[in-house]
Amino acid sequence: MSHDRSVSSFDPAAVPIRGASTVMLVRDSARGVEVFLQQRVVGMDFAGGMTVFPGGGVDPSDTDASVRWSGPDVAWWAERFATDEATARALVLAAVRETFEECGVLLAGPDTDTLVADTAVYAGARRKLEARELSFGDFLAREGLVLRADLLRPWANWITPLGERRRYDTRFFIAAAPDGQRADGETSEADEVRWRTAAEELEYWRSGRCVLLPPTWTQLTDLARYRTVAEIMAAEVTVEPVLPVMSKRDGMIHISFDGEDGYYAVGSHPWAQRADL
Repeated sequence: MSHDRSVSSFDPAAVPIRGASTVMLVRDSARGVEVFLQQRVVGMDFAGGMTVFPGGGVDPSDTDASVRWSGPDVAWWAERFATDEATARALVLAAVRETFEECGVLLAGPDTDTLVADTAVYAGARRKLEARELSFGDFLAREGLVLRADLLRPWANWITPLGERRRYDTRFFIAAAPDGQRADGETSEADEVRWRTAAEELEYWRSGRCVLLPPTWTQLTDLARYRTVAEIMAAEVTVEPVLPVMSKRDGMIHISFDGEDGYYAVGSHPWAQRADL
C-alpha cells in the first residue's frame, strides 16, 4: 500500500481495480515449511520497502489463449476464484510469469509431466519479459514449454481498500518450489530475498525488522499452522474475497479486516506512522 495520501488530489472512488497474482513458494526444511519472501525496493509506487511474496499485476498479454496448459482447466480456476474464464486464464498466466520474472522459478516444462531443470538458460528471456519486450506466451511457444497449472493451488483473494492510489484485486496462489530450480533475487523490484518459516518471519516482523501489510501477515499466519508442504498442497481452501476498510485513527491509518486484533497487537506500524490520509 502506498504512502502518498494527499487529501484532495484524487477521487478514491475513481481509482480502477487491476487484477493481480501473487505466488507463495514453499519448501520443506528441518525447521519446518519455509516460504520465499522479497523485501521490495524502498520508494516503489506500490508496497515500497514492504516484505511480500513474488507477484504483480496482470499484463494484457496474459490473456493469450494459445498457451499450452497442463492441469485443472480454466473453468476450474474460474470457479475457485469466482470469476470469468478469461480472467481466470490471465490470473494463472500472470502467476507463472511473475514468479519467473521476479525470482527465476519457472512452473513450465517440455511436456505435461516434466519441469524445466535449470532456468539459467532463459536469463535473457527473463530480462525481456520483465522489460515487457517479450510476451510470456511467445516465450513459452518459442521454447516449446507447457505451463504447469497443476503445480499451483488457489489460496486467497484480497482487494486493495478504497482510498489507495493504486488498487488491485489480488489472487494468492501456493506452489511447491521445484526441485533443482533456485529462487533468486535478480529482479529490479527487490532489495533482499530470503527463505524463512512463517513463524520466523512473523517473529522478525514483531521485532520491528520488517514491515508486513495485512494480506502478507494473514497468509503467513495461515501458513504457520502447517507442518509440511504436502499438507499445504492438500488443504481444501475456500477462497472468499477480502476487502479491508481503510480509516484514520489517532492520526494514523488503520486497516480493518477479519483478524486485525492479532495484527495490531504488537503496536503501531511504520507504514501507518508515515501515512498522511
